[in-house]
Amino acid sequence: MAMAKKRQWVKPQARPNSDINVTPLVDVVLVLLIIFMVLTPLLEKDIEVRVPETEVENTPPETNDQLVVQLTEQGAIKINSETVGGQEDYVNRLKRVLAAKPRDERVVFFMAEDKANYGALIVVMDGAKTAGAVVLGMATEDLPQGAVVPGQEGAAPAPEAPAPTP
Repeated sequence: MAMAKKRQWVKPQARPNSDINVTPLVDVVLVLLIIFMVLTPLLEKDIEVRVPETEVENTPPETNDQLVVQLTEQGAIKINSETVGGQEDYVNRLKRVLAAKPRDERVVFFMAEDKANYGALIVVMDGAKTAGAVVLGMATEDLPQGAVVPGQEGAAPAPEAPAPTP
């Protein structure tokens, strides 16, 4: 007869450890702390923006002497609904119109179509600053019904600026 194999049992020296291992938890918390310490100063940067106070006006403002620059989806530039040739022509025409106004009334409003190129809009706004505009305004919605834009049908013509003297 063959000899029967005898099973041997190994008795563990200590009970199983059921405590939570906190070392990985501490590592994760320290990494998160470092990330938040790096990102917090970046969140505190302020950008100065003048937000108009909300007031209800019953009478529409006078719009006959406002400058409205429109940018179409194709990149065409219009000053008060009058199409302008190129960037240099745009800046020169805007200089002439703004020269006729007092410094504190050199306000230019911009209306861009929804699919207009953002870079082209920035170039147009920069051109207005170069031409001497003091305040730049953005029209974020379509014009309300009955709004008058100089140069459109039914509106008074835009004021002509005097020719610059050499």
